[in-house]
Amino acid sequence: MKVEQISIFLENKSGRVAEVTNVLAEAGINIRALALADTADFGILRLIVNDTDKANRVLKDRGFTAAKTDVLAIEVPDKPGGLAGIMNIMKDEGINVEYMYAFVEKSGVNALIICRFDNLEKAVEVLQKRGVRILKGEEVSAL
Repeated sequence: MKVEQISIFLENKSGRVAEVTNVLAEAGINIRALALADTADFGILRLIVNDTDKANRVLKDRGFTAAKTDVLAIEVPDKPGGLAGIMNIMKDEGINVEYMYAFVEKSGVNALIICRFDNLEKAVEVLQKRGVRILKGEEVSAL
């Protein structure tokens, strides 16, 4: 149920994201989702890619600080309140959202949120009991 994500530590300077995307392109790695969080001095680029092991290896070989992290890919109804329903489940169960990002494949159907929770195993258990669909890594890569 977990999806592997690549997290890359980057200096906050011009061209660093281009360098990462060029390395991945040269290696034939396709980015399926991404989020970038930054401060004045550094940022963390989080990526879901079609080949996590290869991406991690080529980035490290090129001198980037990269790590694999487990996250969940959760299907959310693409309508007002869809995300609120998931967040209320987490709140009721005392599960903290460390970060998340989202994308919509087709408007009006379902959105996909990538979430990192403080207790991933409990999040999986709770969401499954509530009938929330959690996608596998292969499903996300195939989108």
